[in-house]
Order: sequence, then structure tokens, then C-alpha cells
Amino acid sequence: QVQLVESGGGSVQAGGSLRLSCTASGGTFSLYHMGWFRQAPGKEREFVAAITWSGSSISYADSVKGRFTISRDNAKNTMYLQMNSLKPEDTAVYYCARTGRSGSLYSKFTYDYWGQGTQVTVSS
Repeated sequence: QVQLVESGGGSVQAGGSLRLSCTASGGTFSLYHMGWFRQAPGKEREFVAAITWSGSSISYADSVKGRFTISRDNAKNTMYLQMNSLKPEDTAVYYCARTGRSGSLYSKFTYDYWGQGTQVTVSS
């Protein structure tokens, strides 16, 4: 059984930083592309960033490009999201996800396993 567990969320002021972690168990982490999504109250879950199995290709949503950095350590079965220059509009529950089928890494439908989410709150 695959499990994904996020950690590192919290409350920060605008301009601050947080580092999210996603640790996987129950599967071969290094074989799968991974992604970060977020969902604010009353909004759809949206793509934030994705990284291929080897880390050789990375994608970001335009809204976070230049501020967020996705990375992974396959030896530790862990993916990270370094978030800098945080803005109030970044406030959301952040989810990590593992791909389960071919498709666009920007689409939530490409992912089959999800973590429980971690809350990020940015105050102005």
C-alpha cells in the first residue's frame, strides 16, 4: 500500500519561507514522477510543480515560478518543495501526489496516490 505523508506546513508572514516534505512508503518511489498541488477554500485543486522520476525535468505553475523549487531525494523516498517569497495568495492545503498513468504532469487526473495535505497560511 502506497502512502504519502506531507510535513512542513505552517503559518508565516508574507515574504517568508517554508519547506514542505513528502515522504513515500510502500512503493518504488524512484520509478515515479511526482507532483505538488494545492487547494484553497472554495477553489479547485491546482497544479504547483512536478518533477520526473530522475529529477531531470521540472515544471512549475506560472504563479510560483521563480519563488518555489521542487526537488527529490530518491535514496530517502522524499520530495521537497522550497517556498520562498510567500504571498497571501499562496495560502492553501498543499498535497503531494504520485503519478499512476501516462498523461500531463499538470493534470491532477494523472496522479493516483495523494497525501493527506499540509496547511500553509501566509498572512499579510
